[in-house]
Amino acid sequence: MNCRFDNQLKTIARVRELFAITLLLGCALGAVTHAAAQQATFPTTPKDIRPPVGNTPFLEGHAFGSQGYTCLPSTTGAASWTVNPPRPEATLFATFFGQPVQIITHFTSINTHPNDPTKPVPLSGNATWQSSLDTSKVWAVATGHINAGSDASCPNTGAIPCLLLQSVGNQEGPTGGKLFAKTTFVQRLNTKGGAAPTTACIVGQTQLQPYTADYVFFHGSE
Repeated sequence: MNCRFDNQLKTIARVRELFAITLLLGCALGAVTHAAAQQATFPTTPKDIRPPVGNTPFLEGHAFGSQGYTCLPSTTGAASWTVNPPRPEATLFATFFGQPVQIITHFTSINTHPNDPTKPVPLSGNATWQSSLDTSKVWAVATGHINAGSDASCPNTGAIPCLLLQSVGNQEGPTGGKLFAKTTFVQRLNTKGGAAPTTACIVGQTQLQPYTADYVFFHGSE
């Protein structure tokens, strides 16, 4: 009996320990998001990738990821690399107590909560960002770009373009998380790498090109 009771006490202690770790992690991630929103110095950008007046930056994350390309026939019949449909895969980080902490994942997915239900949703999906804290999401499409190497906010010649993307869908997390529920625009800045391969290709072939970038998120000014 004493042995069984001792095991029960150990189990209860372990559950409490796991609960405390989970709670601390949630608080830490919340602090990361709050700190990033309060302390980030957001860059000045050209008008081609600047959101309209009435939108305010609230969060920035540094991304490490890859851009997917597929070899398709061109209009001349020759095969070439294309990024259409876009296939980004990246993880975004913010610095917390001097350490990088994951705050967002970036990928392509079907927009399940379109802002305008009357418009068709692409079967190939939209660029998606999902909070690592509350799993809220924003889907967006590119509405403006500048070439890499053309501005201080996009200085690395030969990289993928810097973009302005507008929200086409938003979703709260399953427990009501709202980080991206009201996001209106996303900027992709300081891109490095990720450009299409320069090698010859065979139709149907795919390749991932590594890249880094900064993503800035906006919501409507309150």
